Amino acid sequence: MDKVYLLKKLEQEIVDNKNLPLKSNLVFGEGNPDGEVIFIGEAPGAIEDEQKRPFVGRSGQLLRKLIRQIGWKEEDVYITNIVKRRPPQNRDPEPEEIEKYKPYLTRQIEIINPKIIVPLGRFAMNFFLPNAKITRDQGKLFSAKGGSASVGKARNWFVAPMFHPAAALRAPIMMQEFEKSFKKLPAMLKKLTN
Repeated sequence: MDKVYLLKKLEQEIVDNKNLPLKSNLVFGEGNPDGEVIFIGEAPGAIEDEQKRPFVGRSGQLLRKLIRQIGWKEEDVYITNIVKRRPPQNRDPEPEEIEKYKPYLTRQIEIINPKIIVPLGRFAMNFFLPNAKITRDQGKLFSAKGGSASVGKARNWFVAPMFHPAAALRAPIMMQEFEKSFKKLPAMLKKLTN
């Protein structure tokens, strides 16, 4: 079945679900539904909420710049968040909020079926790797069980956690690590496609 259609259908399910927490604008995700790489943040910020697009603020500009610097195009990857609506005052998403949006992100990933999932920041990383530590594990490639009953069985997802671009913007040492880790992505992808 057509991935664009399936993603639109999933987006409409979120719109129709009045039990989901947070009442700001829906920021579903954007990019290539056949993308081999999906970048996942924790939740939209103020600019994302306003534009209804993921990662378009200052940290998003850094993310998109680094995507181009490694020779990829923004339209070749997919970008989204775990929580699809902005928490008030840009606070961290609460565990219940993450839990409520979890099935939708899981299905979004299943539809896109990327080769690599790049969680940005510890909230996104811990969604896939609950025992990981961002400072220790960012920039490495992990295999994690993922998927849902809708696929019939769990499958292995390849996960490459990285610092959140907002954290990299705040600390020069994190910026260096973030850029260094980002440069590893093409080699990771090549390893998984060979």
